[in-house]
Amino acid sequence: MPDERAEATGSCYACKRVFGYDPEEVVTFLVDPETGFPPGLTPLGSLRPATPEAVARSVDLPVCPDCVDKAERFGTNPWDGPGTSGPPSPN
Repeated sequence: MPDERAEATGSCYACKRVFGYDPEEVVTFLVDPETGFPPGLTPLGSLRPATPEAVARSVDLPVCPDCVDKAERFGTNPWDGPGTSGPPSPN
């Protein structure tokens, strides 16, 4: 019997395009359905401490391979620069 993958269909969190995916292997993003943003992220893009309630009600939403590819090509982490080894120290 060939190796069969469980298929699911959903819309991408980033671009909203509907795509098929394997739930075991798809990249997901934790999102608070009440706000539509990841817990701890404000509508203005600033960070705040995520409340336990927001984390508890959050769900994993799939991200399509095209958006993952774009994020990998164009996304940067400010802590990945030369000579850095992580977030800035609080001192």
